[in-house]
Amino acid sequence: MTRVSFDHCVIAVSDWARSNAFYRDVVGAEIVERGAGYAYRLGEQQFNVHGPGVEATPVAGDPVRPGNSDLCLRWHGPIEDAVEHLRSAGVAIELGPVERHGAVGAGTSVYFRDPDGSLLEFITY
Repeated sequence: MTRVSFDHCVIAVSDWARSNAFYRDVVGAEIVERGAGYAYRLGEQQFNVHGPGVEATPVAGDPVRPGNSDLCLRWHGPIEDAVEHLRSAGVAIELGPVERHGAVGAGTSVYFRDPDGSLLEFITY
């Protein structure tokens, strides 16, 4: 079988300035302009973003809405550094550090939310 890897997912936001700042400063994403909106690039993967002024034509019958995503991102370093990073950015930790299983096995995670309420997770291995 041909190798398959993750390319992108879609999230939705309600305020471009607030979300762009959060995903740039807290998550570390590169902000990429796309027509009337943006994408958040993380290495070779990205979040395509639906937001104000963007006419998205989803293939799925129920489009992504602000606050209904659940995304896990790999933190390359000790989980304590992720916790300190979130606290220094004024981001509340919802859960963690806790043991979880991710794409490469057992890890430690910390959970938090973006400005629209979507659940985000940093996991370390």
